[in-house]
Amino acid sequence: MNLIAAVDKNWAIGLKNRLLVSIPEDMKFFRTETGGKVVVMGRKTLETFPNGLPLKNRTNIVLTANPDYDGKGALVLHSVEAVLEELKKYPSEDVYIIGGAAVYRQFLPYCRVAHVTKIDYAYEADTYFPNLDERAEWSVEAVSGEKTYYDLEFEFVKYVNSAVKEI
Repeated sequence: MNLIAAVDKNWAIGLKNRLLVSIPEDMKFFRTETGGKVVVMGRKTLETFPNGLPLKNRTNIVLTANPDYDGKGALVLHSVEAVLEELKKYPSEDVYIIGGAAVYRQFLPYCRVAHVTKIDYAYEADTYFPNLDERAEWSVEAVSGEKTYYDLEFEFVKYVNSAVKEI
């Protein structure tokens, strides 16, 4: 299983249910990585997409405690256990955890690979991703090298988890 996230220099990922910044090359990377695959997200993440609709060309799974939630075409499940059971139907390498913060935290132990866009800037934020640099089980496997978007510097970092929990 994979996860994909963009973080600032403090591992922040959002403010008021919005991404901190939209970098076209990062968005393209996200589309390329997750296209045709399975994406797992929380309700708030789905609601940030255009018209609150699931992402096209992907199997969308939404985790929410609300039993009456309408995922508008996404598969809606109500527990981590139910999502893990559903994910057994797919090749692990085709599954991407895409947020938000609570969903990242809940599924992090099950992910083998983390694709993290690290942005060299500290934004005002209220939502954070776990700092993988401080976790012994996570190590950097690849770094893209520095990229820029206007005056913003960022890089794509691939982390690998040496202590993956099996589902």
